[in-house]
Amino acid sequence: MNDHKNKAAYQKAKKRVEDEKGFYSHLTAYIIINISLLFINADLGEADFNNWFRWNQLLTPILWGIGLAIHGIRVFGKTPSFGKDWEERKIKELMDKDDF
Repeated sequence: MNDHKNKAAYQKAKKRVEDEKGFYSHLTAYIIINISLLFINADLGEADFNNWFRWNQLLTPILWGIGLAIHGIRVFGKTPSFGKDWEERKIKELMDKDDF
């Protein structure tokens, strides 16, 4: 029975790690691609860079950002990831890991 609980806990933890890894991959792609699009769409030929931001250039980061926020809420929940619960879990994790 205890082995079954350990296996279930392991599977749940593994799924959580995969979900978080997927979110961070999504975030990395969002940052790299949107910075690239900013430079691609920038009119670097003008001396004063007047055309750096046009509304249609902001459409991709805004819509993708909404999707990224939804992904983050789905992975981390509605509460901030650095709340009181996170602090307690991290303290316990560090105490178990290190010999204090």
